[in-house]
Amino acid sequence: MPLPNVPGVRVHAEVSRALAAGTAVVALESVVVTHGLPAPHNLDLARRMEDTVRTEGAVPATVAILDGQIRVGLDPAEMADLAGRTTLRKCSIRDLPVAVGLGESGGTTVAATAWVASRVGIRAFATGGTGGVHPGVDHRLDISADLPALADCPIVVVSAGAKSILDLPNTLEVLETLSVPVIGYGTDTLPGFHTRSTGLCLEARVDDVAGVVRIARARDALGLRQALLVVQPVAEADAVPPAAVERAVEAANARAAQAGVHGSALTPFVLGALNDAEEDPRFLRANLSLLAANAALAARIARGLAGGA
Repeated sequence: MPLPNVPGVRVHAEVSRALAAGTAVVALESVVVTHGLPAPHNLDLARRMEDTVRTEGAVPATVAILDGQIRVGLDPAEMADLAGRTTLRKCSIRDLPVAVGLGESGGTTVAATAWVASRVGIRAFATGGTGGVHPGVDHRLDISADLPALADCPIVVVSAGAKSILDLPNTLEVLETLSVPVIGYGTDTLPGFHTRSTGLCLEARVDDVAGVVRIARARDALGLRQALLVVQPVAEADAVPPAAVERAVEAANARAAQAGVHGSALTPFVLGALNDAEEDPRFLRANLSLLAANAALAARIARGLAGGA
């Protein structure tokens, strides 16, 4: 059901026209711009993803909150403004009324982006990696709001798996419990964000866009509301070896613990440590590569869902 036309929500004119015409639109999250990547990579990446979506024949719709208004689609000046701000809220679904009510600005997570996008009629969404179950769930319950959101947003989400800092076996278990299909695109195993495979087997695989479109249409015909989580491995040339990822994540988590970082600040802190190009350029290179590739695939899926593939 579309969001009502209220002052707190603005759909960019280009996006609105595309949705009205039934043409392909791809939602893009903004937390990667506000909290995920250091400057100037954040703005460069945002522009690159939007350009990639356009090159593949779809309209990009970056979702963000600026001065208390949810915006679906940003113009270049708004994107630069967002990337240049230093005091921004990381907005999941629970944070939307807070940010809107208090007139704040922020980047939307996978959960918030999927929620907003699906309710204005956008059918495809590209991200880097989803949230999931954090390590240590046996003594502290820490599960990303991305997972329950995916159970209630009938959209196709393209990612490179869940973020490599997470407990991936338990993340898959929770997705199964929530009845969210995880579909390998050209892979039989779950990608590990920076790495091509975690070795965790998936229940479904497709090798072309037509397969994704058939599954999405079957879900819609069945009246199901779960997202389809399509996982695509990072390009082989840009992948980081699993052992290197494990060492880097352990070191970043140790630094976070020493600094007293926890809760919603933990993921940006650890990912920021991994993306420090001065320490190891491989992680940032992999991140940039997979984000652009996911934008391209999501655009092709959006075209297929619109009947243009």
